[in-house]
Amino acid sequence: MQAFRLITIILASTNILGEFYRSWGDGRHIIWILDDVFSGLFLIFAAATFTSDTPARRALFAAAWGVGLGMIYPSFFASLFEGSGFNSGNLNWQFLLAVKAFIFLLCIVGVIASIRLPYNTTKLKPNMD
Repeated sequence: MQAFRLITIILASTNILGEFYRSWGDGRHIIWILDDVFSGLFLIFAAATFTSDTPARRALFAAAWGVGLGMIYPSFFASLFEGSGFNSGNLNWQFLLAVKAFIFLLCIVGVIASIRLPYNTTKLKPNMD
């Protein structure tokens, strides 16, 4: 689970920084920047607090991945169907579309993995000593 948490933090941080780079000086409305920032910060927060495998922390982690998937879904498909007509900011539109496809797939895997990975049941049992 440690590796999954680290991958989550790296992905979310890269997404936040990439969104700022993409939008820097392009005149994009702030709301289209902040949505990625908020979903990324939610993923980072959930991964950082997932230090022990409790049902509440696992639910928070799965919810954060769900928010990430919900954020990338319309962005990816709008970009896919608009082709070169969408605002790719400071990036080549084909590169950005490939990045969005990669993030979309990672978010699907993240949601499934955050739900399906086995629990560490030893930490869920009460201490009888």
